[in-house]
Amino acid sequence: MSFPADAATAVSAIRSATTLTARAVLFDMDGTLVDSTAIVEQVWGEFAARYALDLAEILRTSHGVQAGDTVRRFAPAGSDVVALTAELGAMERVRTEGIVALPGAADLLRSLPADAVALVTSADRILADIRMGAAGLAMPATAVTADLVTRGKPHPEGYLRAAELLGVDPANAVVFEDAPAGIAAGLAAGIRTVAIGPNTGELPDGVLHIDDYSGVSVTTAVDDAGVRTISFRF
Repeated sequence: MSFPADAATAVSAIRSATTLTARAVLFDMDGTLVDSTAIVEQVWGEFAARYALDLAEILRTSHGVQAGDTVRRFAPAGSDVVALTAELGAMERVRTEGIVALPGAADLLRSLPADAVALVTSADRILADIRMGAAGLAMPATAVTADLVTRGKPHPEGYLRAAELLGVDPANAVVFEDAPAGIAAGLAAGIRTVAIGPNTGELPDGVLHIDDYSGVSVTTAVDDAGVRTISFRF
């Protein structure tokens, strides 16, 4: 798999657009389709308290990043990173209270062609299934979870793999993301990226921002050559 040498040249400026067209749609999960903020902050709070770490700094940098990468960054020297990551994962899997879908997410997913949608998440498959189910959302047939990539966000591997699995060029896809690491991953993959929610950080040029999906409408059309186009109106 090759990665774009200059991804910026492949990203269209869409900040002022009201309509965006694509052939495939790639979603992050936490903060993008599913609101699991309370649980994430609770689990990382317990981790921070155990080692007297700065929780605010952990939360500032952990959104959208694989748990193992965050543990590796913040755990005391000599810690068993694999064991700690597994422990945190086990904690997250049994905590589902308060998990909900973002406004409009369920309707948006239902309105999209199933074979044009992929989930690209820093969670592993077990946790992704749990959280999507808790939020009442159907898991897309194509899902690139943490256990299927060698390099997590902000590396573009996950998004490039998802585009490949859906059989589309990255330039013909669109990413929905909520965190700086995920936004960076989408852009590095050469995919037009829409930021959602309050935790996006300062956005690069060409990244449209929406609060949620409640104001997003979708239409699908097929041209004479049989090419399907998905149009989003914001």
